[in-house]
Amino acid sequence: MGSPRALFIGGTGIISTACTREAMRQGLDVTVLNRGETAHREVPEGVEVLRADVRDEAAVRAALGSREFDVVANFLGFTPDHVQQDLDLFSGRTGQYVFISSASAYQTPPARLPVTESTPLRNPYWEYSRNKIACEDLLVREYRDNAFPVTIVRPSHTYDPTLVPFDGGWTVVERMRQGREVVVPGDGTSLWTLTHHEDFARAFVGLLGRQAALGEAFHITSDEAPTWNEIYTAVAAAAGVEPRLVHVATDAIAAADPDLGAGLLGDKSNSMVFDNSKVKALVPGWAARVPFRQGAREIVAWHDDDPARRRVDARRDALFDRLIETYRPRPLA
Repeated sequence: MGSPRALFIGGTGIISTACTREAMRQGLDVTVLNRGETAHREVPEGVEVLRADVRDEAAVRAALGSREFDVVANFLGFTPDHVQQDLDLFSGRTGQYVFISSASAYQTPPARLPVTESTPLRNPYWEYSRNKIACEDLLVREYRDNAFPVTIVRPSHTYDPTLVPFDGGWTVVERMRQGREVVVPGDGTSLWTLTHHEDFARAFVGLLGRQAALGEAFHITSDEAPTWNEIYTAVAAAAGVEPRLVHVATDAIAAADPDLGAGLLGDKSNSMVFDNSKVKALVPGWAARVPFRQGAREIVAWHDDDPARRRVDARRDALFDRLIETYRPRPLA
């Protein structure tokens, strides 16, 4: 009997790159399907690569032919149309279909912490999350009606060295290094869970091929939940500076930039702490190992390795200036 055959739709994103490497490490026979456009994340040696636009069903069918897989994992499914295409493609051709949803689909703000997999799914603030919920609803219905072998995985804020955890990306770090103030949404005391992509991948691959995972949903996150003030401070320390933080109400940020505000109100402005007991029960011995202070050093080091990576968003930089000018605390007379 050969190694389990896994198809990863995507395979070169922040989460999927680590999952591809970990699946290879654990002995799976991995094929990735994508357009091949992520230059700085290479597919590991030994992985079969199929090229197709995943939104073009005819091209995907041509690339796959009549092949079957033990596991199909879609890292690029965002709307019910995407999921329906996969249902049409893979029903009867895989023993497990893993859908990458999002922990932002959980009740927002959560009525109680920690969040568990039984926390209701409801996010009235962010269309991205509502679309993920609709995808889950479609898959759960297909599991109940037709025994489609789905497993739902909900990442929270998962990062690799390429991803600065702030809206504005490297712009925020550059401001810190220039001694300028940076905007922190709210009062900076809400708790936020940041998960290193390699920690996520070890749990994710542990769910593959598991009969007990079918029809189930799991989130995979770190157990560490620093405040946003602590997150900004950790990145500043990695960059070799002391941060100058200006706290701005999330509603005020949303009023100034509705697109930025949607992600804050629908996700990052709420304390999110997770109970990972369910995935730990099915993947014995798994626990997140990488503290964010280590991850912050990896992020800064990756960006410092190449000046081209340290891009500043002039529009977002100007927005920060306006917000700080308006909301910076004034000295008492």
